[in-house]
Amino acid sequence: MKFAVAISMERGSPDASMHTVKNNMLEIARMADEGGFETLWTSEHHTIEATIAPNPFQTLVWLGQHTDRIRLGTGTLAAAYWNPIRLAGESAFCDHLIGGRLEFGIARGAYQYEFDRMLPGTQQQEGVGYMKELVPAVKKLWQGDYAHDGHYWKFPKTAAVPKPLQKQLPPIWVAARDPGTFDWAVSIGANILSTPLSSPAAEIYVLAEKFRKATSDHPEMPRPRFMMQRRTSVYAKADDWEIPVRYSIDYGRTFENLMQNIGTVKDGFPEAVPYELVRNKDNYNPENIRKNLMFGTPDEVIEKLMDYEAAGVDQYCLGLSFNQPFELQRQTLRLFIEEVMPVFAAREKDMKRTASVG
Repeated sequence: MKFAVAISMERGSPDASMHTVKNNMLEIARMADEGGFETLWTSEHHTIEATIAPNPFQTLVWLGQHTDRIRLGTGTLAAAYWNPIRLAGESAFCDHLIGGRLEFGIARGAYQYEFDRMLPGTQQQEGVGYMKELVPAVKKLWQGDYAHDGHYWKFPKTAAVPKPLQKQLPPIWVAARDPGTFDWAVSIGANILSTPLSSPAAEIYVLAEKFRKATSDHPEMPRPRFMMQRRTSVYAKADDWEIPVRYSIDYGRTFENLMQNIGTVKDGFPEAVPYELVRNKDNYNPENIRKNLMFGTPDEVIEKLMDYEAAGVDQYCLGLSFNQPFELQRQTLRLFIEEVMPVFAAREKDMKRTASVG
């Protein structure tokens, strides 16, 4: 199992300096690159200070100038906000500017709050239709001349300019939790991005079964890769769990605001909605958050990661951006690099050695 990190620039209050926020993200990217992480993912969001990401390609080009090996991915683009020609060209140019390290991750879009501003009158659920039309069109445009006559877009024969640097084209990743999206993604040769959110560990295996079924239903396609992401905080002492759990609860209440479109947003800052309005209240129980999310000492985290490995996850992604203080993000990454990753590197060597003997 390989490891990735998902990070966004985030301001929790007007007092937070954008200069500091930007530099913090750069420090995390450099640490992840030097520490041997496979991929860094960053998202697309608009009008929200909690996730400052109006164009992830700009962010990746910037980070690409300061990193050497780590793959750089859009985790994720919001499909409905893009024109296929523009997306094909911008992503391909980004691939050139970062030395062929682009991972192309896309989703239907997360927040109704954003849809109401970016595509007024469009329901967030309709984003999946945009995605299913957009992704094949982008792939065709990367390959050469292509004319499109679809539901959302129509254009005469054209091609992406430039073409991507990667000769096999940038790997495509689709965010999925619904079985239909798993099936569609696998059918077009895309990899899977998924998350158990705040659910118990059993959800890991529910998602893994959706992945297994989709791959078995499409034997004509090579097995794609399977990534799973959780909010992650690693600390030296078991008693240190309360602070990251509290930040996760507070962040979750702003997340519910945007997901359910039930709160207010002032100057880009979403309010934390009352606890009584949140869904799945058990997921906000502090003990459940401590247990379900990737929170713990290195030993506790290693034990939790075994569930992901057993479920067939190829890449576990540390979700660091939930307004936890920067020093906790940095501590998480340091402990993960020094004490968690070596365990799985040794396990991988053992597995390869066993396979070669067998």
